[in-house]
Order: sequence, then structure tokens, then C-alpha cells
Amino acid sequence: MTLTELRYIVSLARTRHFGRAAEACFVSQPTLSVAIRKLEEELGVALFERGASEISVTPVGERIVEQAQRVLEESATIKSIAQQGRDQLVGPLRLGAIYTIAPYLLPSLIPALHQLAPQMPLHLEENFTARLAERLKQGELDVIVIALPFAEPGVVTQALYDEPFMVAMPKTHAWCKKKLIPGAQLAEENLLLLGSGHCFRDQVLQACPALNRSSAAPGSMQRTFEGSSLETIRHMVASGAGITVLPCSAIGPAQHESKLLAFRPFATPVPGRRVALAWRKSFPRPQALEAVRQAALAALLPCVAMLDLPAESY
Repeated sequence: MTLTELRYIVSLARTRHFGRAAEACFVSQPTLSVAIRKLEEELGVALFERGASEISVTPVGERIVEQAQRVLEESATIKSIAQQGRDQLVGPLRLGAIYTIAPYLLPSLIPALHQLAPQMPLHLEENFTARLAERLKQGELDVIVIALPFAEPGVVTQALYDEPFMVAMPKTHAWCKKKLIPGAQLAEENLLLLGSGHCFRDQVLQACPALNRSSAAPGSMQRTFEGSSLETIRHMVASGAGITVLPCSAIGPAQHESKLLAFRPFATPVPGRRVALAWRKSFPRPQALEAVRQAALAALLPCVAMLDLPAESY
């Protein structure tokens, strides 16, 4: 039994497809298939049920895959401990961030982090919260930037900053005459939101419950733009397609100077979100995590309240 074989079965259990599992492991499909069959023969049990159109994990296979994942994490920890003996701020750090945070935090965080840890390059990934959480637990990412609430077994979170939401509208919109926008009034407009899977969309709907009631009403207008980019929605608003809600970090000086867009804060209660770092409890480079946190605090994002709160374990 080898670490490579364990990596193969973890990949196959995750993808449920030999081709995709082989691609994820950077090997040919026959190589992966033969190795998994060899491991099953060595263990004397079937780890997978191979159907005509799908792969499923057997009950005993589920337990073995879980243990294999722990073994792979521990083997990675051995390497990290060795590196820790040299310098925790030397070597790549794998950082993930959700789509509605990465474009606005990273341009400020990366220069600040380079000043603190010039020999620690970042390997970056943007994705949905659920996908980042999965890759974090599997040891494929070291630290992720997400919006709270976020609770996963064996994971530590630490708040970075709070930011309010704002309303973006065409400059010709009647609301431009207002100083504050009541959240309940969003249901009266054609509101463009991100598609399902984005936690920012869910946060907006939670903050403005009238939107859920409005969209459920008979004959109501479709109010959701199924997209993955706040920037695309911003362009649609500028074109006159409707209004939207943005986190304040997405509104920089260049956007305020736009000839087509206007931004207004919400009336009380002001909706917002708390952004945090999350990492595995077993991650052996605390100095690297602290460097990321310090870089985020130094980023000085517009209109956010930077925090210095203790970490929380789950």
C-alpha cells in the first residue's frame, strides 16, 4: 500500500469517475484503474462498485477512504513540520477565496503579504464556499477566505473585517435623490442578483425578506441574474437593466466616478457580512496564517471595519 494508491482512491471517491480522477491525479486512466484494483486485491475487499454509468463507494470503502484522507493529511503534515523547522514563511501557501471577495481583497492583500513574507508565493483559487470548504478539509488548500457563518469540524475561523452592503443603480434612477435606501423597497425594483450557490446572494435575500415574498408572488418579475460575477451584474446595472446590491469593498473610487452608476447606503438596519479566514486545526504553519491576517488588516479596504478578534475552533 502506497500514498499514491491512497491518493487515487480518495480522488475516485470524490469524483465518482475514473477519467476525472485520473486527470486530477495527473496520470492515465489505465494507470489509476490498475493501481486501485491492485489495492483492492491487497486488502481483500471491494472499495468501489463499478456500474455501467456510475461509480459508487462500498460501505467498507467509505471507511477506508476516510482513513486514507487522514493518512494523506498526516503525511503532508510531516513535510510541513520539516519545513517549519526551517522557516514557516518560506514556500508556497495555497489560499482560496469566494468569488465575491477575491477580486476586491487580493489586490491589496498580495502586496502587503509580499512585504511580510517575500518568499511565500500564493497559489490562488476562487470558488464557491462549499467547494473551498471541501478542498480545505481534503488538504488541497491551506487557508480560505469566506463569509461567516461558517462552521466545519476540525476547522478554525478568525474574523478579518465587517462590511456593509450598498445599493447600486443607474445614475438616472429616481432613487438617486435619496440619501438612504430602505431594504424593503428593493422588492419594488428589478433587482439583479448572483445565481444559486453564492453565499452573497443568500445574505442579500436574508437581509431583505420581502424579496423572497415578491419573487414567489404570481406573475412576479424574474429578479435573479444567474451569473457568477458581480462585475458582470455591475455592467448590466450601468446599462439600465435594473439595480443590484454590492458589498462595499466592491465599490472603489473608480466606480464612484462612473458616469453611469450611483451608489447609496441602506437605511437602518444596514445589511452586511463578516469576512473571515478559515484553516484546518492541524495546519502546522501558524506564522504563515498570521502573516495573511496581518496583510489583510493592512489592506485598508474602503468602508470596512477591520477586526482583531480571537480565532474560533469547530
